Amino acid sequence: MRLPVALVAGLHSDARKAAVERLLATVPGSVALHHDLSTAARGTVVRSVRDAHGVQSTGETPLVNDCACCALREDLVPELERLADGGTTRLAIVELWDSVEPKAMAEVVAAHGGERLTVTSVMTAVDAALLLPYLANSDDLIDAGLAAATSDQRTVADTWARQLEYAPVLAVVDSEGPQGASDEDRALLAQLHPTARQVAVGGADLAAAALAGFDVEAAAAAQHPACALLPQEADDCGVGTYVWHRSRPFHPERLYQALEDLTCAAARSRGRFWLADRPDTLLAWDAAGGALCVENAGPWLASLPDAAWDLVAPVRRAAAALDWHPEHGDCCQHLVFTSPGLDRDGLEQLLESCLLTDAEYAAGREAWKRLPPAFDSLLEV
Repeated sequence: MRLPVALVAGLHSDARKAAVERLLATVPGSVALHHDLSTAARGTVVRSVRDAHGVQSTGETPLVNDCACCALREDLVPELERLADGGTTRLAIVELWDSVEPKAMAEVVAAHGGERLTVTSVMTAVDAALLLPYLANSDDLIDAGLAAATSDQRTVADTWARQLEYAPVLAVVDSEGPQGASDEDRALLAQLHPTARQVAVGGADLAAAALAGFDVEAAAAAQHPACALLPQEADDCGVGTYVWHRSRPFHPERLYQALEDLTCAAARSRGRFWLADRPDTLLAWDAAGGALCVENAGPWLASLPDAAWDLVAPVRRAAAALDWHPEHGDCCQHLVFTSPGLDRDGLEQLLESCLLTDAEYAAGREAWKRLPPAFDSLLEV
């Protein structure tokens, strides 16, 4: 029988610790494993193992390639296997350090756990009152003392957004009093990750959620730009989600000139988009905290030969079918903006102004490819 492993992540450290303590108290035979990456400046990562009664053991593991997160990866599975071999642990709770993203760790355990480990849950702990402040925080992790390596270029906002959106379970702390979560905070949380199961940290459902089961491949597909489960249109308590879907490519220069306004128009925006000068390339849009990341996510399916389709995952083919256009296949714009006080009309006008005009569109793909390549710097071409 394989040892169940539940990952608990999140930059909201107090909420994360509360969730872990609750699981230790309510799941008999549970043990929490934590790697403290804050000691990396001394060249090591400190590991602790504890149960509901206190710390069982501590140890250190050296840095790997000057990267604390790499050391965590190297040490995590052997420690979990040790717990599995002991035969007394019924649930291993991996409390991830602040800026560690659960996707990488879930995939490490799933890939190397073999017949001894199984990931049964990935949850991100949330204090809803802190949701927007963290999502708006453009500080670099390294400046905030939260970087996992000296080369870590992530920000607080984009790290928090990925932690939140990857986990199928959100362990929510219900803060009370004047500093507690507002209806706007709760609406924002619901719209950012509408498919997540929200579980109160102090409730009876947290333990069941930790053992409910987890599909690593499905979770990865849900985050891939080509087939991501993006939020739908919503408007509640002053928070709005605007979905913009078009089948005409962007003019690269006009879109580039509008990037700052588009990035700052919402607390969170993401999706996939299509540039006229790169008609075969699916581009990923990922913005939080006033900063935008644009990445090449590979080819659109329409640009692949028929023989290559057999190599594409079924979920990707299904997503492409939903967007399929008789002239240019799955190439499209699909961007989603979520924020309090969202200006839908202003966003729509700005986005529409960046598309090719009728005359530019009619000129055809060869003419599009000769347009100025404004995104070369962002894509490091």
